[in-house]
Amino acid sequence: MKFEDYLQAKKINPPAFQTGNPQQFSLWQLAFSQMHPDSFTEQFKFQINQTRRLYPIPANV
Repeated sequence: MKFEDYLQAKKINPPAFQTGNPQQFSLWQLAFSQMHPDSFTEQFKFQINQTRRLYPIPANV
């Protein structure tokens, strides 16, 4: 699974996240490449929720 696909599954807009907070995006991308997606979710659970609120995927209008 690619990191961008993971973010979309978690309802986070990858391009907006990468533009809005490139440092955190890079750190997460590196961590994601080194562990299983489930482990990543457990480790970053609360940060994922905050990031989802900041960079939501736009609703289809």
